[in-house]
Amino acid sequence: MAVLAIDIGGTKLAAGVVDATGRLLNRAEVPTRATEGLDPVLGRIIGLGRDLLARPEVAGLEVTRVGVGCAGPVDRRQGMVFNPPNLPGWVRVPLAERLQAGLGLPIVLENDANAAALGEFRYGAGKGARSLVYYTVSTGIGGGIVLDGRLWHGLADAAGEIGHVTVRPDGPLCGCGNRGCLEAMASGPSMVRRAKEALASGRTSRLQAMADFTARELLQAAQEGDELAREIWDEAVRCLGIGVAGVITILAPERIVIGGGVSRVGDFLFVPLREEVRRHVKLVPVESVPILPAALGPDVGILGAAAVALSGR
Repeated sequence: MAVLAIDIGGTKLAAGVVDATGRLLNRAEVPTRATEGLDPVLGRIIGLGRDLLARPEVAGLEVTRVGVGCAGPVDRRQGMVFNPPNLPGWVRVPLAERLQAGLGLPIVLENDANAAALGEFRYGAGKGARSLVYYTVSTGIGGGIVLDGRLWHGLADAAGEIGHVTVRPDGPLCGCGNRGCLEAMASGPSMVRRAKEALASGRTSRLQAMADFTARELLQAAQEGDELAREIWDEAVRCLGIGVAGVITILAPERIVIGGGVSRVGDFLFVPLREEVRRHVKLVPVESVPILPAALGPDVGILGAAAVALSGR
């Protein structure tokens, strides 16, 4: 038994065939080219899936269904996707229906952050636990919650929006309309924005020599001792620590797993983050809740979609 797993992103489409043990048998990816619109992107997804299913390493396997992780909002039960910000023109798309017609297999649709959480739970840093909260810290901040071995979706599938917990009530405006959200304080673009605002106000930094620096360049500058970059980074880590501490206090999960581009700086993130969390958690045995880097790397989207398909929902 095996499943086809598809990860739909604004930049790339990734897919693979995964067996019942979570072994990735093959994989491929192509650019999304999202600006071309819905139908061309769906055509690429279906073509990618058909190609993988026809490869010799899949011969003889019974591929029973397709797991799909896609940016939300997502209605899992209706198989619908509603206007994801990185997929222009996807206003109200019956994605499961369209993909089932093209691939000839049942479709199980899930929000991409939830799928990644389940993938890490089953095959990555959460393996062996019963509960986990997963953060992805990159262009935005999202996540997923696994309780007693199952994804927690909450009312209207709205659970897991951990990037939109308020960590600074008087903080900057977030894209969701709230102020001081974790995403507005600790995502890559938010750190770059705050650094540019500080430079415009007269602060000095090696960053001002760069016409349009990225979050990666800001983090490198912080690691190399640039005062402004380090100040921005430290504030982002403090805010992330406040957010994680709140989740631990409410849910007492067995593990916190952090993925996404910002997590790749290793101890530069995890050492101060763990210290910050310990300062804020008083009623849960926080030393028993490891805060771990995600383990699945670039395959997290595929393996997450596979975990969704293999779980049946």
